[in-house]
Amino acid sequence: MSDNTHHTTTWPELAIGLYDKLTGRNAEITYHFDHLEVAVPSGTGENAHHAYWKVNGTLKISTRDSGSE
Repeated sequence: MSDNTHHTTTWPELAIGLYDKLTGRNAEITYHFDHLEVAVPSGTGENAHHAYWKVNGTLKISTRDSGSE
């Protein structure tokens, strides 16, 4: 394994990286959350402030690579 490791630093990078790894493998990504609560940090480190998001219901996220169908 190469030592050219890239560390993901943002949510969009994480999502893109995951999708890129799964594309072409008939992959489908589905998330289903009930009563989701998220603490969104303003930055990294111990002193980061957080915004608290709460979804009082269901959040569904689905993706599918339409090119592989």
